[in-house]
Amino acid sequence: MSTTITNSTAERKHSHVDICLRGDVAFSTITTGLERYRLRHNALPELNYDNLSTETDFLGKRIGAPLMISSMTGGYSEAAELNGKLAEAAERFQLPLGVGSMRQALEESSHRDSFAVVRRHAPTTQIFANIGAPEIAKGLSSDDLQTMIEMIRADGLIIHLNAAQELFQPEGGTDFRRVLDEVAAITAKLSVPVIAKEVGCGISAPVARQLLNAGVRVIDVAGAGGISWQKVEEARYTRRFGTDDRFSTRGLEELLNWGIPTAECLVAVNALRENPTPPFSLIASGGIQSGIDIAKSIALGADLAASAGALLRSLHSGTLEETLTTWMNDLRAAMFLTGSATIAELQNNRPISKQ
Repeated sequence: MSTTITNSTAERKHSHVDICLRGDVAFSTITTGLERYRLRHNALPELNYDNLSTETDFLGKRIGAPLMISSMTGGYSEAAELNGKLAEAAERFQLPLGVGSMRQALEESSHRDSFAVVRRHAPTTQIFANIGAPEIAKGLSSDDLQTMIEMIRADGLIIHLNAAQELFQPEGGTDFRRVLDEVAAITAKLSVPVIAKEVGCGISAPVARQLLNAGVRVIDVAGAGGISWQKVEEARYTRRFGTDDRFSTRGLEELLNWGIPTAECLVAVNALRENPTPPFSLIASGGIQSGIDIAKSIALGADLAASAGALLRSLHSGTLEETLTTWMNDLRAAMFLTGSATIAELQNNRPISKQ
């Protein structure tokens, strides 16, 4: 792989973090939809708040709370420090952690430590490798797959689906043919589970069913309402070219806010469990900002929630562990006030729609 391509990938990953921290890249015309639901109050909870535990099971392992620290970064020099801190928090709270796209690690071995660092700081919690649909479409060798898994002693592989992001990315890859076939080939090869994850535009029920039939074990809906990766890539495009005349003004506004709201995805994908379909776990991500958002997601059918943007900002401000602590307090409060002694009971405590 040429130095030019490698450096371009590293620059892109660095700029992604910078833009997410400093830019106005949130959806402006779509919300998560979680605000349209309220949890069902129980005036007689018959619980001791001090004894409530947020622990639950995910892919056969006990975790500290139904929250994943979602895929953020890796593949450039400063990423090792960021990933190390994220891993320390994941280990302390016993939360699953997804690393950023490992394309760079496959392109250039010198950047592999920015990913490998997570296992040194998180020796016991679940960690998930990550690669994008464009790389999947091209075909990954068994050696590529094994490299990613062994690099971080991964408990599974996340495949992120990012068609809208690639569409806006200056150097994006928009050939998504054969992605589903390649996903099926990967699930057949790997001994660890595969998670299919959008990056902020949502996964519909029909697409989720296709992925499950291809052997995927977990669906992370990553719906609209948080960071718009179209806006992130649009910022990079205009930095490079000064203006974006690829789309009409009206069309651009619609495309920058393209996606299915998180709550809508959750309801639709969770409904697949009522029909003959392979068993699966469901993750709610896309605009998760608090423990109440986690609780609502669980009540809408998710097995756990995941967050990247909000936790990246708290990491940058030096308040990551404080943020996670308050989110766990939010979640326990919601459990107490709904009379849910366990996360499983909260999942069966359907929320009330405000509309």
